Amino acid sequence: MKKNLLLLTLALATIGIISGMNIPREGKENKKGQIVQNEGKIFTSIANNPAISVLYDNNPYRKGLTTAWGFSCLIRGTEKNILFDTGGDGTILLANMGKSGINPKEIDLIVLSHIHGDHVGGLHSILEKNHDVVVYLPESFPKSFKDGVHKYGATVVEVREPLKICKGVYTTGELGTWIKEQSLIINTGKGLILITGCSHPGIINIVNKAKALVKSDVLLVMGGFHLFATGKDEIEKIILSFRRSGVRFVGPCHCSGDNARALFKKEYGNNYINVGVGRVITMDDLK
Repeated sequence: MKKNLLLLTLALATIGIISGMNIPREGKENKKGQIVQNEGKIFTSIANNPAISVLYDNNPYRKGLTTAWGFSCLIRGTEKNILFDTGGDGTILLANMGKSGINPKEIDLIVLSHIHGDHVGGLHSILEKNHDVVVYLPESFPKSFKDGVHKYGATVVEVREPLKICKGVYTTGELGTWIKEQSLIINTGKGLILITGCSHPGIINIVNKAKALVKSDVLLVMGGFHLFATGKDEIEKIILSFRRSGVRFVGPCHCSGDNARALFKKEYGNNYINVGVGRVITMDDLK
């Protein structure tokens, strides 16, 4: 009897130890209700058929759409429809969406890269049309901004560390010091698509971060590279770094500047993606 009791006690103790162990999982919830992913396990899922529609940019592409300073794009073909940034003017954003046949109610998730008005200015107009969304924003955003989003009834996720957004789609987490910014990574299974808002932390730093997180080659880098005031020599160094990092396609827009766009186009040739408002980029463009 005593022997059986001892064995039972040991068994229960073993179960208790195992249950208390930190067994790797897809993710866990912290005190803020934010899903925190386990390093080395999270960045393995794939979104193999994304389509990226540029809805707001200061560079033209499709006739009939309005250009304005700022950036926004919609990612579809993934597990969730994701609006990345919202441009600077909600009226322009909604008009471009309407002319592109996109209903704001299609949006499931909104990811805001950083606090500047040309990237968050259209948010309230979107929330007025569709508040049933999850908004991923940098933790460093002011409380007043977060409270304003909450008032619409939207869910707010404050991002500090790298985070899984949905299957195959991730945020880099906050990067930089003075202006903190997050970028979006799509793991297509054929390489990464990296979408940047303004690249205030440095475009090379963002590329390196994405590669380190997902352990994959970079298929496309697109968005604002923040090179409009950068000299030719420095831009050429950045292009060389892109090449050395194995970036196959580039699509600089918004704050990248005309000089940088021209230099990237000269270097990348057919692998240069002309990004402007109305452009839709699919995997067929990245072969």
